[in-house]
Amino acid sequence: MWNTGIALLLCALRASGELQQETEPRRLPPPGKLDFGYVPAGVYETLAHYEPGPIGILFHLVRAFLCVVQPNAFPQDLIVKLAKDKFFIQTEYQKPENVVLTLQAIYYEMGFLVCAAVGLVFAALVPLIGLFFCMCRCCDNCGGEMHQRQRKNADCRRGLLGTLLFANSLVITMGVLCAYAANQNLSSQVKNVRRLVNSNMRDLHTFANDTPTQIDYLISQYATAKNKVIYDLDNIGPLLGGRIHDQLDKEVHPALDEVLNMAGAMRETKEALDNVNVGLEVLQEGTGRLNFNLSLVRTSINRTLNDPGCHDEESDATSAQLCRNIRRSLSQLQIAANFTRLPKVNAQLEKMNDVLRTDLSAVVQRGYDSLNNTPLMAVEQTRSVVESVRGLVDGIGSNVSSFSRVFPVQSSVSNFNIFINHAHAKIEEHYPDIDKMDFYRWIGCIALCCMVVLVLAFNYLGLLCGTLGYDKHASPTTRGCISNTGGTMLMAGVGFTVIFSWVLMGVVTTIFLAGGNMEKLFCEPFHTKDVFKVVDTPYLVEPKWKNFIPGLLYNDSDLELTAESLYSTCKENKGIYTAMGLDKVFNISSFLNTTLLTKDVVSQLDGARIDLRGIILLEAEGRQNLLDFSEAGLSEINYADYLEEVNKGVTVMDLLLFATELEAQTDLMPRGALQSALKGHVGTLRQIHSQQIVSMEQAMSALNQSMRFLERTASDLPNKVLAVLDAINAAQNLVSQNATRLINLETRKYTATIVGYFHQYVEWVKTSLALEVAPCKPLSNLLDTAEIIACSFLVDSMNAFWMGLGCSTLFLLPGIILAVKLAKFYRRMDTEDVYDDIETIPMKTMEIGNNGYHSESPRGVPNPMMTSVPTCDSMSRFPRASAPPRHIDW
Repeated sequence: MWNTGIALLLCALRASGELQQETEPRRLPPPGKLDFGYVPAGVYETLAHYEPGPIGILFHLVRAFLCVVQPNAFPQDLIVKLAKDKFFIQTEYQKPENVVLTLQAIYYEMGFLVCAAVGLVFAALVPLIGLFFCMCRCCDNCGGEMHQRQRKNADCRRGLLGTLLFANSLVITMGVLCAYAANQNLSSQVKNVRRLVNSNMRDLHTFANDTPTQIDYLISQYATAKNKVIYDLDNIGPLLGGRIHDQLDKEVHPALDEVLNMAGAMRETKEALDNVNVGLEVLQEGTGRLNFNLSLVRTSINRTLNDPGCHDEESDATSAQLCRNIRRSLSQLQIAANFTRLPKVNAQLEKMNDVLRTDLSAVVQRGYDSLNNTPLMAVEQTRSVVESVRGLVDGIGSNVSSFSRVFPVQSSVSNFNIFINHAHAKIEEHYPDIDKMDFYRWIGCIALCCMVVLVLAFNYLGLLCGTLGYDKHASPTTRGCISNTGGTMLMAGVGFTVIFSWVLMGVVTTIFLAGGNMEKLFCEPFHTKDVFKVVDTPYLVEPKWKNFIPGLLYNDSDLELTAESLYSTCKENKGIYTAMGLDKVFNISSFLNTTLLTKDVVSQLDGARIDLRGIILLEAEGRQNLLDFSEAGLSEINYADYLEEVNKGVTVMDLLLFATELEAQTDLMPRGALQSALKGHVGTLRQIHSQQIVSMEQAMSALNQSMRFLERTASDLPNKVLAVLDAINAAQNLVSQNATRLINLETRKYTATIVGYFHQYVEWVKTSLALEVAPCKPLSNLLDTAEIIACSFLVDSMNAFWMGLGCSTLFLLPGIILAVKLAKFYRRMDTEDVYDDIETIPMKTMEIGNNGYHSESPRGVPNPMMTSVPTCDSMSRFPRASAPPRHIDW
């Protein structure tokens, strides 16, 4: 079994079918963790767990009793020493060390020995004492005389004895029912043995047949890692080149952005210069028209103020004063700003037009495009490396596939299945013998129970007949037939108790010693795993082997593989590779060594060279354009003169304010032609403001904004342009000269990603081998099933049987005493107490023996009433007492 099974396991773990290639490329996730799916796992149907049901309460009581009988801990050291000495089979018992071991064993078994001694004493003395008791009763002693003394508390004693015997019988009944239940439980559980064995065998077939499939799945999942590697190789541009671009972009993009901002500043500068020239033309032309219109208004107002109403101070002094005030304010109706003295900026505008003939934005965009072309450059420059790595990846897959064809997996599986079938057939052959033995065992246990039941039947019938047939008015010699039958049955029960009790106790003691020791030395230590510690003791099974399992399987006993670790690992349903320590025989890590597998891949990827000197961020045309912009003459403009005139305002006094004040003064004048004329001038002034002043103010505001923008732009413009050019030169130098370190760093990261896929595959294979491939739950189930059959089915039922039967047997002893004493109250007596009718003096009981009747005279006085009667009629021979006894005689 071991050779075939281990050959299967090793071959299945070392080998599998050919590497499966995916015909259709599946959609792969982005670089990251690979999904290898789930290893196909078979379903094991054996449930190695037993629930006894209600009878489990009895099993717990038995275990509690055994803990009281045997409170000592599991004697691991003692068993190891005894096993090494072959249990004194081949050694001299008289050796001192053997004597010590014997004494230790006796000390450990002291509880069992004491109980066994009690049982043996019981089995030996009960029939012996019963024999003497029968002989004694035959001699009319020991309660054998058919006479019962009349006592005042007779009814109380009879009731007490009946109650005690009934209670004692109930206890015996409970014990025999427990024994019967345990007997039936064992028979019913024996029928489950076939089901457990069959399920274990099916699980072993599942274990054997699924292991190659699982190994095939592990090897086939290399395609997942391979496809992911191919995916990354096909996308080396965005993955490697993209990473390089992203790192360069952090330094290059700000420099190009500055150039792009400068191109925007050029366009805005040209627009500002255009706005200045246009604004100057508008303001110069508007100033002329406004000056002419204001002159006309002043002349008209002066003409109006020459009205006689403005000079008649005697009749209208208020109007005259108002006219004088208006005349004095006419000097404020004048132009404040003089835009005619400001020159145009045609020279600067012409230079800016020359600068803008070069589209600097397009030049910068070409720089962006050149930088963004990094992934494509990476693809072109690593094409040969990618093809080489593709070949290496295919080669790794071929090596894995070729390795799987070295070992004969299918033949090993077939041999293992044949072995399992053969073992199963052998077990099946013994089922009839097991059933026959169980039938004989069941018959024997039923016979033992029937012995107790027979005694119980006599006890219950005796109690029933005695109770129903008892007549309290009848004297002991005149008791009825039913009562007498009850007493006779009680005595018959006593007789069968004496006959059967030693047999029952002998069987109980034997089963107790066997079942109790099996429980304490195997079943209980199995649950605490102390049994495995004994088995795993170095050099115990074989003196040459430190650990017998690796010594038996691998011929190397120094390997750390114990029965406890094997059982515990399989109990957790881990892989057989971990459970049996197959890494010591076939180390999957040495075969699937990531460093060895990817050594050539790493060397090829590390040899990849990416040259970015072809990237031009800013062409010479763009550089010259920036220099021309700095020399456009913006600093030659006299911004102070422009701003001075712009800030003066259009007129000396705000025209609306002047019109409002004029209107207010006009309202103070009396109604007439003068007031109407002045109000007309107010309207004219407001019309001039709305038609001319507003547009001129807007033009002045635009001119102000343009001049301030030009002033800001011209401020230190050459230095700004030089700073932009320096930033571009630094970025260009980074890309062309200093990008090697960055490229190597990103290449190593890319290589680590590629190698990481192989590492993930290898780690997944290792984890799957350890936990999921060939889960060895069936092996632990075999031990658990054996424990269930031996302990839960057999030992527990045996212990419950002797517990119930032993309890019944022990309570048979008080049953004997109670039945003998109670029978006196039910059986018809031959003699009774007789009293004198006159003197009511109690007479001595007449006794009948083998030689007739004998009487003794009370107090030396002969009794004339007592005569010898030759008949056998008890009523005529033993008449009733003529009078009841006195209290003094009770």
